[in-house]
Amino acid sequence: MQYLFTHDLVFHSAIEPLTPLEAPALQSDLYLSLVRAIVYQQLSGKVANVIFTRFLNLFHEQYPTQTLLHQMPVEQLRTVGLSNAKANYVKNIAEFALYNNLSFEHINALSDEDIVQHLTQIKGVGKWTAQMLLIFDLARPDVFPINDLAVRNAVVKLYSLTDTGKQLDQQILNIAQNWQPNRSMAARYLWHWLDTQK
Repeated sequence: MQYLFTHDLVFHSAIEPLTPLEAPALQSDLYLSLVRAIVYQQLSGKVANVIFTRFLNLFHEQYPTQTLLHQMPVEQLRTVGLSNAKANYVKNIAEFALYNNLSFEHINALSDEDIVQHLTQIKGVGKWTAQMLLIFDLARPDVFPINDLAVRNAVVKLYSLTDTGKQLDQQILNIAQNWQPNRSMAARYLWHWLDTQK
């Protein structure tokens, strides 16, 4: 897929040696994807895996149905390693799913912007979380998560940017325009590339 970015020589030269990335597979259970995203936020993959497994084990057949999760006390959710905030956030998702349409068919019919607006009604689900759902679960091709710290760090390092604040945001957005209409794949390559720099 690197061939998609040959018109940006800086970017292409950085990612050309990397293992090619395949397009993500569509995930039909967006409710569970949101819950999982909250659990995984700001944790290493290994720690998040342990906590998420413990979380699933709280439920019959290891599935947190909307009703059961909504009714489960925060104190019980905290026993598996969830913070107080995350315990409340996953309960918020369950409550939202009970009264709003989170079906794949409904969500996937919306535009990227409408999906972000729909999902960020849930307290605890921010724009970044919604964008991760767009990129990894709905396989939307042109999402650029400018507020993702790793994406920002990768662009700053690759292009030797020195500005800060709004000027830096504008520089990053200008560079990212070169990757349209494949900015989701570009973001995934930025994460991939940054991992190789450690």
